[in-house]
Amino acid sequence: MKKNKLLPVLLMAVLAACKVSPPQSALLKVYQPKTTQAVMSEQGVVSAAHPLAVQAGAIMLGKGGNAVDAAVATGFALAVVEPSMSGLGGRLQAIVRLPNGDIRGVDATTQAPASYNAATAPKGADGYATIGLPGVVAGLTKLLQQYGTLPLSVVMEPAIRYAEEGFAVLPGEAARQASVKKMLIKYAGTRQYFLKQDSLPYKAGERLVQKDLANTLKAIAKDGRDAFYKGRIGQQIAADIQANGGVFTAQDLAGYEALDAQLLSTTYRGYDVHALSMPCYGAITLEMLNLMETKPLNRYSDADWAGSMYQAMRLAYRDRPKQKKDSIAILVSKEYARMLAGQMQITGQAARSQARVTTGDTVSVGHTTHLSTADKTGMMVALTQSLGPLMGSGVATQGLGFMYAQTLGGGYLASMKGGERASSHISPVLLTKGGKPFMALGAAGGDLIPTAVVSVISRVIDRKLPLATAVAAPRVHPAEKETMLMETRTGLGWEAEVVEAEKARGFTVRDVPQPGRFGRVHAVQFDTRKKRILGAADPDWEGEARAPQKP
Repeated sequence: MKKNKLLPVLLMAVLAACKVSPPQSALLKVYQPKTTQAVMSEQGVVSAAHPLAVQAGAIMLGKGGNAVDAAVATGFALAVVEPSMSGLGGRLQAIVRLPNGDIRGVDATTQAPASYNAATAPKGADGYATIGLPGVVAGLTKLLQQYGTLPLSVVMEPAIRYAEEGFAVLPGEAARQASVKKMLIKYAGTRQYFLKQDSLPYKAGERLVQKDLANTLKAIAKDGRDAFYKGRIGQQIAADIQANGGVFTAQDLAGYEALDAQLLSTTYRGYDVHALSMPCYGAITLEMLNLMETKPLNRYSDADWAGSMYQAMRLAYRDRPKQKKDSIAILVSKEYARMLAGQMQITGQAARSQARVTTGDTVSVGHTTHLSTADKTGMMVALTQSLGPLMGSGVATQGLGFMYAQTLGGGYLASMKGGERASSHISPVLLTKGGKPFMALGAAGGDLIPTAVVSVISRVIDRKLPLATAVAAPRVHPAEKETMLMETRTGLGWEAEVVEAEKARGFTVRDVPQPGRFGRVHAVQFDTRKKRILGAADPDWEGEARAPQKP
């Protein structure tokens, strides 16, 4: 019998087509991002949550700076123009790929002073009792000193200019500040900087000038981190904290250090994935990816993909209390994922209601801000900054101009021990392949950060979506009481038949029609075949992605 030589060739072609062309919704096939929210460049890219902050980073690339110079400039600028989400009194986590392929991390999260005793310390949902030792200034200056190329004064110039000359408040920022007006009005410094003379918040388009913050930034630009932690600014911080029932001293502040972060890694379908250990949630993010890798997500329909993602997320989130020094290695292991994978069923439990939950509640918009940068040398940065809840502690010291994060006092974070650093869902991530750079990303949005990050990674690798489309695509998230949250915002949400399919399978589904409720991702990606770098900003926010910009 004569063999058909064409049959193996045809079979290989069919299999290849199946591999690279997973089923996609009609919506995402035609998605076109705004021109300001997607960019490609051979030189470098910055993606972040505010156009002015992105501009600051793009200018550094235009000056010949590297991805770290751009990230630090963007981070300082975000502390000025997005004060509801980030500030000099907040926390920071960053992961960096160096041009030689080495991966580094910086832990600059807020910290309880060594003498802190949660049992006897003052309590509060906001205010001075919640303020821990701030880390953003230490983190940004450490990044620049170790991996940057431009002087601190140059990198900080845009942020200083935005504070001194003012900027038009964006609608989102105006709405966030207005939503916490009752907290802001309680504290003299905060009233001075973020409420007008009639005690009303700034409206969208109104100009916010921050002269005291500009002076604080100038001092840091001139004398470095010591100006903030040991100099006049540090003395002023400590005096205000002590005078108003806070818990740390000038000595505590002077002793704060940004640390080299502990790195974690796994693989995902041939890519190396790099994240940060506690106090970040990198372990949970990597556990999700390991669970997802056990399923052929590239061949799934939208409904099958969403159901599998939800199950992986749900199982990983159950392990959040297990993030301890002696168990993190287990959480990120392939063996552990294979053991749990049997619990990932595309169908839900028959005992669960198939009716959509219609309480009318919305999902919180969350907090925090994220930026990603890359340059032509292959350097990548994923950096997340936060104040905790909107406007953090609600406190700004008069004469200094910045907000402090909420960390202590048993507020939204659990009680902390003396010297402990605040843990959070922050999860900046880098991906490489064969030692070459591939992607840097992270998200804002509280506990929706890890699920947003893994959703985008899977959309790019498994679903073969362009980066901007992957960032825009609708997501799922595991909520309390075994409920699947599904993003159904107008224009970019799950199609009705996908939502109905999840309900029909027995999952308890809650659709969420509001934008920006499933994390806000900012990402960069290397396209090595075409020798270009892509950037994407989340379309549910007001940020941008930009190429290098001449000063």
